[in-house]
Amino acid sequence: MSVNLTTNYVRQYSTNVALLLQQKGSKLRNAVMGGSHVGSQASPVDQIGAVTASRVTTRFADMPRTDAPTDRRWCFPVDYDLAQLIDNFDKLRLVIDPQSSYVQNAVNALGREMDDEIIAAMFGTAYTGVNGSTSTSFLAGNVVGVNTGGTDSGLNVNKLRAGKKLLMSHEVDFDNDPVFCAISAKEHDELLNEIQVISSDFNGADRPVLQEGKVSRFLGINFIHCERLVVEAAGTDDQSGSSTQIPMWAKSGLYMGLWDDINVKISQRDDLQSIPWQVYTKATFGATRLEEKKVVKIWCQV
Repeated sequence: MSVNLTTNYVRQYSTNVALLLQQKGSKLRNAVMGGSHVGSQASPVDQIGAVTASRVTTRFADMPRTDAPTDRRWCFPVDYDLAQLIDNFDKLRLVIDPQSSYVQNAVNALGREMDDEIIAAMFGTAYTGVNGSTSTSFLAGNVVGVNTGGTDSGLNVNKLRAGKKLLMSHEVDFDNDPVFCAISAKEHDELLNEIQVISSDFNGADRPVLQEGKVSRFLGINFIHCERLVVEAAGTDDQSGSSTQIPMWAKSGLYMGLWDDINVKISQRDDLQSIPWQVYTKATFGATRLEEKKVVKIWCQV
């Protein structure tokens, strides 16, 4: 047998490209209001406040005039893009075309940016007024303290009840306006320690809260698992120190505007050596809080 036979060995490569662990796209996009826009900024909603009717006490009296309070909430676009190069020489060494996985990877990345914009808008400064020049802060009274349900505690039933109470006190319609709560794996695990969540004695057999070990809905609140909260919504609760801000909101209370939804273009770069393929992905979007009373902050110990 020839000693040079090793030069004929064939290297076998996998025919699959596996994406590493990551949040695959946006988790929160469908839990907020949305619309399409053009221009440098957009007003997604013109707000009209509540009015009070007057009791009629005399006949043929002068008719009083009632002026409803009005305001306008603004949303500003942010541009994102991502360019990935695939060398032609690399493609010659592969038995598959990796472009589809590169595309999915980029779409996932932009979806995560959407969630970060939404999370930042939950408790951040919103802009109102005729041209968006007035800053509106998060409502200080819509906060559930870290000591609710236990000193320096994590997420528990008492905190969920307190958050729901705040929303209902502001007349959020739970029957017609879906309510969501974004939680990380830590808060989900803490809910699994709550007997009211996992016990069938507290929940009807026809509508169990716990399905295949996952809490998806409780007290009329829909839970969304999102690990981005640790990145974008960590802060300091004055009652305990370092804590995580867990948001609970009505869908009509948050908004994401799209100036340009996720677009993908695959082309060859003639200006670069080896003329590589480029997977270019871009999007333009922005988020804002539409109404302060429809968003609640729940402090949970880290």
